[in-house]
Amino acid sequence: QVQLVEVGGGLVQAGGSLRLSCLASGRTIGSYAMGWFRQAPGKEREFVARMSREGGTTIYADSVKGRFTISRNNAKNTVYLQMNSLKPEDAANDYCAVTNLQERWDYWGQGSQVTVSS
Repeated sequence: QVQLVEVGGGLVQAGGSLRLSCLASGRTIGSYAMGWFRQAPGKEREFVARMSREGGTTIYADSVKGRFTISRNNAKNTVYLQMNSLKPEDAANDYCAVTNLQERWDYWGQGSQVTVSS
């Protein structure tokens, strides 16, 4: 069974930073692309960031580009999301995800709540 566990969420003031970690088990993430999504109350889940399996290609949503950075440590089977210059509109439940061999999102973490106060 593949399990993704996000840690690092919390309450920060606008302009602050937060680093999320996604610890994977049951699958070696070095063979798969990894990504982050988020969902705010009353809104649909939205894409945040994606990193290719080799780590050389990253894609970001326009709303976070320049502020967020996705990275991975395959030796630790962990993917990270560094969030800087946080805005109140960044408040959401953030989920990490891993692709299957067809490069489609396969498994999702339980989410980590990010709250940004103004």
